Amino acid sequence: MTRSSTQGQETQRGASDAPERDETTVEGTGSTESAEGAESAGDGDSAGDGDSRPEAGRRRPGRGLRVLRWTAVTLAVALVAAAGAGYLYYEHLNDNLKKDVLNLGDHKVAAPTPNAAGQTPLNILVIGSDARDSEENQQLGGARETFGSTPLADVQMLVHLSADRNDMSVVSMPRDTLVKIPKCTDPDDGKVYPASEGRVMTNQSLGHGGPGCTVATWQELTGIHIDHFVMVDFAGVVSMADAVGGVPVCVDANIHSRDSKGHGSGLKLEKGTHPVKGEQALQWLRTRYGFEDGSDLARAKAQHMYLNSMVRMLRENATLSNPNQLRRLAEEATGALTVDPGLDTVKKLYDLSTELRKVKPERITMTTMPNRYVGARVEPTEDAEQLFRLVREDIALDGKDTEKDKAQETEKVPDDPAAADDDIAVQVRNGTRTDRLAMAPGRASSVAALLVEQGFAKAVADPSVLPSEDRTVVRYPSADLEGDAHRVAKSLGIPAGSVQRSTDVSGVTLVVGADWREGAAYKAPVADDRTPESAEALNGADDSACMHVNPAFTWS
Repeated sequence: MTRSSTQGQETQRGASDAPERDETTVEGTGSTESAEGAESAGDGDSAGDGDSRPEAGRRRPGRGLRVLRWTAVTLAVALVAAAGAGYLYYEHLNDNLKKDVLNLGDHKVAAPTPNAAGQTPLNILVIGSDARDSEENQQLGGARETFGSTPLADVQMLVHLSADRNDMSVVSMPRDTLVKIPKCTDPDDGKVYPASEGRVMTNQSLGHGGPGCTVATWQELTGIHIDHFVMVDFAGVVSMADAVGGVPVCVDANIHSRDSKGHGSGLKLEKGTHPVKGEQALQWLRTRYGFEDGSDLARAKAQHMYLNSMVRMLRENATLSNPNQLRRLAEEATGALTVDPGLDTVKKLYDLSTELRKVKPERITMTTMPNRYVGARVEPTEDAEQLFRLVREDIALDGKDTEKDKAQETEKVPDDPAAADDDIAVQVRNGTRTDRLAMAPGRASSVAALLVEQGFAKAVADPSVLPSEDRTVVRYPSADLEGDAHRVAKSLGIPAGSVQRSTDVSGVTLVVGADWREGAAYKAPVADDRTPESAEALNGADDSACMHVNPAFTWS
């Protein structure tokens, strides 16, 4: 199996934007590793920027370059769709695709329950690797001494396609987010990477056996079932941008991303809207110095604008009907990708892109995971969990789910009828602990007693200590227990949407959540299904967006 390995101006955001060095703090150990060195050519980030590699003293590759791979991935999927129909017979396109295992962790998140129409959402994790595993990637990435070093997943974006295929949500996670990486096993050599003792930067997950460990890390953090991953390297980015003829981008002032010490991407544009392609497209996606406060979040905003513009262009640009152009595009796209076995042929990618193309630009919402600083790193906030919940529950981030809500008001009747109440075995667990409150004592026993009073004679309390559960849920492991689970939920007034299929339970299991810490009657909380403002949502149809240029990087 082959893997694709994919300072100058002070910023206003804080410690993480100070002059950069190779420094990673691992929460729980208090240890810090540091390695300094001169910055290589490029965006000025290659000497550091809070990264860690197993090899002490290694200079990290340019951070700016890593931020463009998600765009290449999304573009590749769309372009393979266009090119695939005419070139499926080329077997070498399939051979171009590199493959890897989907999930290397032990914990699996069950697929969501289908809606009333039998449809399920689709979640794809887009990964950008910073590996320098080829001469072309090395030339693009700079930092020659990092050739062949352990790759980092410095770009991570979750693409969520709704069950009804009406809307798409994209969630970006900052590369320096502190997370717990689960135990992962490398499929190539069987090496076991133990779970991290404390929290470490999320980009390190790729080095724990491959992209499947990055998938496992996302699932542990978010509780979102991930169906596929797509990973891309440096090499295909410039050529694909050339092949599609350029992407319109906008700046509100003249910009030159270069300071007196040579830091910056080198992007130089006049005020206004301009099509960028090739090296200039690469510079746009790398630029940190010169956009807004110079932080990674500003760079992510520029990437979102680029992607939205790309999607609109692909829908409107007739030049993609040129057979030679399509052939070149298909070659470049397939050569740049590493995919899981579920996407290991051009036909499968074509089918995926057909699904993605059903969504109109105005129903695409780009977001960044809400975060706060922890020293020079960031961590998810409460708003991040709100964003994850919306994705888990397939709620559109643009707030336009009215019609879908109406269609789902009619409760789905399980195919499996419920058994008699006194024959339904129910385990009741206490999940009432929160970040601020200790576990409410005796809740599992008291709710189990409520069920016994209502005729569920086989209801018992499970003393297991659980992580917090925001909402009370009823879980079941297999289709033959679905009817029983819905019957238990209905008897307590728990909404049908809180009944979930999960392989984490062996039978019907009621988890009493933080929303039911006391009392005998369950009152479902009024759901706030609004996308948090801190996610900085950008609509896919917004063609008026323009990047603000930092006055220190303008010219006349």
